[in-house]
Amino acid sequence: FLDRTLMPAPTGGFVPLADIVRTEVRSGFRTILRENGLRVVTVSGDLSEDDPQRANEIMERLREVIVPQIEAEQQVAAQIGGLAEQESDFLSDALLGLILCLTGIYLVLSWIFASWTRPAVIMAIIPFGLIGTIYGHAQWDVPLSMFTVVGLIGMVGIIINDSIVLITTVDEYEQDRALVPAIIDATCDRLRPVFLTTMTTVLGLAPLLYESSSQAQFLRPTVITLCYGLGFGMVLVLLLVPALLSIGHDVQRQMVSLRRSLRLPVASRGRDFGLMSVGVGIILAAWAAATLGAVLISGSLPGLLAPLLPTPPTLTATLGLFGAGSFMICIMGYIIGGVTLWRRSVA
Repeated sequence: FLDRTLMPAPTGGFVPLADIVRTEVRSGFRTILRENGLRVVTVSGDLSEDDPQRANEIMERLREVIVPQIEAEQQVAAQIGGLAEQESDFLSDALLGLILCLTGIYLVLSWIFASWTRPAVIMAIIPFGLIGTIYGHAQWDVPLSMFTVVGLIGMVGIIINDSIVLITTVDEYEQDRALVPAIIDATCDRLRPVFLTTMTTVLGLAPLLYESSSQAQFLRPTVITLCYGLGFGMVLVLLLVPALLSIGHDVQRQMVSLRRSLRLPVASRGRDFGLMSVGVGIILAAWAAATLGAVLISGSLPGLLAPLLPTPPTLTATLGLFGAGSFMICIMGYIIGGVTLWRRSVA
């Protein structure tokens, strides 16, 4: 009956259903499923992955037209599930596991280095590892999936291990020399170990990228994540981590100077510099919250700032507004500070 069923064609007329789809008939068990006292009927099907856009159109039509129509006519409740729902649940669990993993890594590193900032420098390399992962998936035309998340978790551990080795060497060299020479010497000395650690993993997994069997296709997102993420992460470890250490050292010197200036007597110029710096920092933080923070959270600027940008504001325009405002705030702070110090010197 199904093979002989006639379906309307887009060009007019009717064609047999057998010319459109392939049906398979087999014997099976008849079961009655109940959930919470209600009878459950499961209707399943597969969508071809050759045309993702067409598959999305079919899913949208199921959600918006077909399923609501069945619910209205048959007085039943329907729920769309399947692999997409399972993948969503997995990604939620994986995200929770990744957060717990990163929290545990941070606490362990804080205990080992006896510092709250060094672990932040080590773990700052993790988001940049996504650059290689995304590039690899685009290069091989493979979509991001749950297997990518599995590869990301493994990549995080290897990149952090390379960063720990480099920073530990910097700390050892810093005991008998300045920080910047210690960073340069440690990076040169750890180039070979970091390179060998990365290349042995990447070259060992590279053959799986060219495996054509169906079993290897499931592992391809994980392999791409590890190969490209680690390959790009090696460069980041040798370039970005030393730069972050140097930046952290400069920021630490500025914070020490600020704390010393605030401890000076009330009538001293150094204390005025410290108070002005704190004031400018508070104003910049408030400006960042009113521009970038408001757009990222609510998607629009507050009422007084809304006319400054088109609606809805783009992230690029918001960054431009934040940069221009920050520049004006710094200039005004510099002018006010100079005038204040000049008046005090005259008095």
